[in-house]
Amino acid sequence: MKISILLPYKENFSPIYPGAVSLFVKDTSIISKYKKNIIVYGNTEYKKIFPIRYFNINLSNFKFQSKSKQYVEKFIKIEKEKPSDIIEVHNRPNYLSSIIKSLGKKNLVLYFHNDPLTMTGSKSINERKYLLKHCYKIIFNSNWSKKRFLEGMHDKFVNSEKLLVVFQSAQKLKVNIKKKNKHITFVGKLNKSKGYDIFGKAVIQILDKYSDWSANVVGDEQRDKIEFKHKNLKNFGFISHKKVIEIYKKTSIAIVCSRWEEPFGRTSLEASSAGCAVIISNRGGLPETITNGIILKNLNVKSLYKSIDFLIKNKNKRLDLQKKSINNFYLNHKYVSSIIDNYRDEKFKFSKLFNVRKNISLRILHVTNFNERHDGRLFFNTGRRLNNGLIRLGHSILEFSDRDIQKYYKNYSDLSGSKNLNNKLKKTCYNFKPDLIIFGHADLVSPETLGELKDDYPNLKMSQWFLDPLNKNGPDFERNKKRILDKSDFMEANFLTTSPDVLNFLSKKTQNYFIPNPSDNSFETLKNYNKNCNMDVFFALSHGVHRGILKTGKYDDRASFVKKLIDKTKNVKFDIYGIDSVQPIWADHYFKTISNSKMGLNLSRGEPIKYYSSDRITQIIGNGLVTLIDEKTCYQDFFNKDEMVFYKNLDDLSEKISKISQDEKIRKKIGRKGREKYLKFFNSTLVASFILNKTFDLKDKTKYLWHNG
Repeated sequence: MKISILLPYKENFSPIYPGAVSLFVKDTSIISKYKKNIIVYGNTEYKKIFPIRYFNINLSNFKFQSKSKQYVEKFIKIEKEKPSDIIEVHNRPNYLSSIIKSLGKKNLVLYFHNDPLTMTGSKSINERKYLLKHCYKIIFNSNWSKKRFLEGMHDKFVNSEKLLVVFQSAQKLKVNIKKKNKHITFVGKLNKSKGYDIFGKAVIQILDKYSDWSANVVGDEQRDKIEFKHKNLKNFGFISHKKVIEIYKKTSIAIVCSRWEEPFGRTSLEASSAGCAVIISNRGGLPETITNGIILKNLNVKSLYKSIDFLIKNKNKRLDLQKKSINNFYLNHKYVSSIIDNYRDEKFKFSKLFNVRKNISLRILHVTNFNERHDGRLFFNTGRRLNNGLIRLGHSILEFSDRDIQKYYKNYSDLSGSKNLNNKLKKTCYNFKPDLIIFGHADLVSPETLGELKDDYPNLKMSQWFLDPLNKNGPDFERNKKRILDKSDFMEANFLTTSPDVLNFLSKKTQNYFIPNPSDNSFETLKNYNKNCNMDVFFALSHGVHRGILKTGKYDDRASFVKKLIDKTKNVKFDIYGIDSVQPIWADHYFKTISNSKMGLNLSRGEPIKYYSSDRITQIIGNGLVTLIDEKTCYQDFFNKDEMVFYKNLDDLSEKISKISQDEKIRKKIGRKGREKYLKFFNSTLVASFILNKTFDLKDKTKYLWHNG
């Protein structure tokens, strides 16, 4: 793997006059666990470079093109030749558009070290939305900077997992507080923006009052010169970073009194790490740089003077602040580097979050029809079975019943309810932050919504299951085909109750897997093989599931097949529903009815196709009925003849029914063995585990009866 870090043009990645960005990149990269994978790209004029892999982008003197643009184009050329897994761009949002246009949607990370609203490429709301859409992460050096980025934007962005605060870091220094000198130190540009004029006026008064105290000033300013002179004030000018740290080690009181809204403030951070008693102004992200210190309520000479005077007079308070500053300091290089490595882990799939096998609880949003509006009539459905399996695996499940929501939320401005449904799904994801969304027949969720969710949550995984028949000669083939393909390009995997081997229309961009209709011990509670039953064959047909009654004028080829079977099979008692005006049965009534039958006919709509069965198979075999199934479904790949009964045609089926109805020993044996095997190998926990492992592309040692991979 390769991580490319692109510095701002002319950022010196060198111990000689390094900028804040270079120091941050050096300090966090040199101890990163990805150190060997990192290459820093920059344009540094000094030959001495920080000790990490570095590539200098040299530019020509071509005058008719900006050096920054030339710099970015050369970087893009390098990336095209040797692509990176992650590109981290520091403090130049305007570089992103060129990189995105040339390289496509890469794993881009943008770091803000300054106020986003002052930077080219992130000033407008549309520019910031563009960055949010195309970046994997956007990193801020303070919560203040993050709030600035979000100014004027929709609430949905506030909780975006793409936005991350990573503070700057400093080395926690070994300092003897008792041996500190009576020094007051100011480090920074010597201008009004940094509050140097306020510091100068206040510190001169302090030095006049306390002759045993002295002041250190580190920095310069070419344009807005402000000069203060005192016998106890020493101006060091611009010195190396190493020398600044040495001064802080000996300093008792450090002052950072900026007027402007500091995005973070490295000087106060380093003063704190050196055990100084720090006085800061309440500007921008400055309060986030220290754990203990004095924050000026009013930024003026009088207020600063009083704060310094208080610390000089109250030695115990000063020493207490110094001790707390260094003892509570946590923003060290190791801590900050680990936060950066964590989001790299996520992208490289090493994060514990996605290692399902280590019993890490995932947040899973399950979007399917949970039939709440049907008052429990359709409770025993596949969605709830899979939920049970996922919960047994230790995951947190949020149900999102799409068709109930669509029905309840439709109105005159949204007649179908689809607009409100899609908006509610986006809001739910914003609040719940799922790791995975599983869709089941969620036809009204639009591809546009899926695209938005993928943009907003780059680590979000999606998969879908599909139960309906997919035989070309079967019912609703074109419609069912479209329902799968409509979402397929956004899915990590499709899970079908038909073998993908016999379906030539599936997208090659997505992995496609067969899953059996899952059984569940909490649903399949009958054991018909343990009791005497006074009915021989049970079959229930329905083509009005959500209405609860049969549709008038509807032809179903199964009705014709069953009538012929009844006529042909004499002296056998059939218990048939959904045919000849006998309405279908549901829920508890259904289970009470099948509890009185020896055999169940597993007959699906259309011509048989490899592995396809409706979910009635689980209710038949799972409750200990002998399951009668067409051999063209190929279920003999999974079950033996003493576990299921396979028939070739109508005559063969009639003959086998007659035989089993007269032989209780065979009937009970097949019913028992079929139920035990189905509940053991085709249960909801195994099916749920299979869905998770294939969705997250995890190596899985579990043996699944239905899958050889």
